[in-house]
Amino acid sequence: MGDPVNGKKMFMKMCAACHTTEKGGKHKIGPNLHGIIGKTSGSMSTPGFNYTETMKEKAVVWNEKTLSDYLELPKKYIPGTKMAFLGLKKAEDRSDIIAFLSTLK
Repeated sequence: MGDPVNGKKMFMKMCAACHTTEKGGKHKIGPNLHGIIGKTSGSMSTPGFNYTETMKEKAVVWNEKTLSDYLELPKKYIPGTKMAFLGLKKAEDRSDIIAFLSTLK
């Protein structure tokens, strides 16, 4: 498991322009990510966000492994995703961000 403190810093730098994390927070270009661990991609467990059909069809349950795979190369993991992010090559960076997301329950 990564470092959630560093993960929060990285999230603010790399992800916060498109995502919020507060419980009940609004969506931006991307969905609010509060409580993402254990949710199914593209599901109505994040109401009010219009997911792509490919995100819905993938129906992956987000956990440390699936988030790491997605964050490494989003468009390869879920072709057709609207997420414009090119990915995080370093496993340590992905692990830190996931550790931060894991604190949001």
